[in-house]
Amino acid sequence: MKKLLNFLRSMRFGIVLLILIAALSVVGSVIPQERAAAWYAEAYPAWHTLLLALRLNRVFKSWYFLALLSLLCLNLTLCSLLRALAVFCGPQTLVEGCARMKTLVQLTPEGLTKLEQHLQSTGCRMTDCGGARVWHKRLYGRFGSFLTHLAILLTILVGAAALYLPQVVDLDCMPGESVVLPAKNGGTARFAVSDFRVTDASGRLDYTSALTVTLPDGRSKSGEISVNHPLSFGSYKVYQQSYGTAGSVTVTNLENDGSDVFLLAELSFLSLDNVNGLWYVALYPDYIVTASGERMPVSNAGGGYPRPIYHVQLAENGEQTLRFLVPGDTVEVGTLRFTFNEPVNYPGLRIKITPTAVNALLVVGFVLMLLGLTLLFFLPPVLVRVDGEGYAVGGAKSEGTRLELKTLLKDCEREAYA
Repeated sequence: MKKLLNFLRSMRFGIVLLILIAALSVVGSVIPQERAAAWYAEAYPAWHTLLLALRLNRVFKSWYFLALLSLLCLNLTLCSLLRALAVFCGPQTLVEGCARMKTLVQLTPEGLTKLEQHLQSTGCRMTDCGGARVWHKRLYGRFGSFLTHLAILLTILVGAAALYLPQVVDLDCMPGESVVLPAKNGGTARFAVSDFRVTDASGRLDYTSALTVTLPDGRSKSGEISVNHPLSFGSYKVYQQSYGTAGSVTVTNLENDGSDVFLLAELSFLSLDNVNGLWYVALYPDYIVTASGERMPVSNAGGGYPRPIYHVQLAENGEQTLRFLVPGDTVEVGTLRFTFNEPVNYPGLRIKITPTAVNALLVVGFVLMLLGLTLLFFLPPVLVRVDGEGYAVGGAKSEGTRLELKTLLKDCEREAYA
């Protein structure tokens, strides 16, 4: 059991776990995750069966990835517990432990005087302990290793919570409109898209949405989102997930000249009396002209909507009439005039809602990491045992102090005096 515990808390085991987790994270980043099985069969025809069998289509939810994370947490927990015993034993125990060390470097009387003067000038305090003098400072630095391990453990746990706890919602939002989501603590969060573009001014694809996020408490933040560049505000993170193309129809009431523009992405019925009106069925990217002069839609355009055509049904006085119309065409049904416009692209938003406590703990883990690394590498404890023969340097991170004193007293060692 002791050998097993020593192995589980060893640095070698922790490094192996980190390498495996890093490798799987790369795989999960390179291979698109959680797509339909048919997508992987088309994208990876040679080895999609093995990919699905190994669950490489959902690496971060696989049993082996969760097992590796659990083992790493166990490794860090055991390391932290071991260091906690040394950390919380108190500074006096460190001083007593240093006082029991044997003299490692013998000095001349002049060297001993020079050593103690140097230690006093650098801010060290002296404590008599068991017939030896122990000079020490920055004993709080003993917390460095413990805080670093604790911060790594906290970061992994909170990182796992940030990976598995957030609620993910996919929504389409038309430019100039907004969508709302209910908040757990009451109220709603609003996401308004003022503009969406597929290409920038140079014609390069960039899929960018101009977005405003309004929290339930009324605070708002505006910005642009694009692929791999989300907008974070409060507990919400909004990604540019996809895009689509919607039909645009201007409806004018001939009785009062009132008009409105409708953006349509699904089967819809535009009517005043729910009887007479226009059914929007579909939008196709291109069409062909038959020998009789009729326009017929085709769906195999090479990309985009080079010649869009609308598929609609006119409902009037109980009769249904099939029509295929292009932008610029106008039809009238009763007192309504329908004018067909150029299609409009719209974004598909992925909204990730992370509990506020998770974000707060991530900040705490980052601060603890900085504090622990600062204590570990820049503010380690200094412990020097001095007696009538020479000195010995104690402490876990004592290489810097040993080198400093070696350089200072290289001409004062007992061998050189002899």
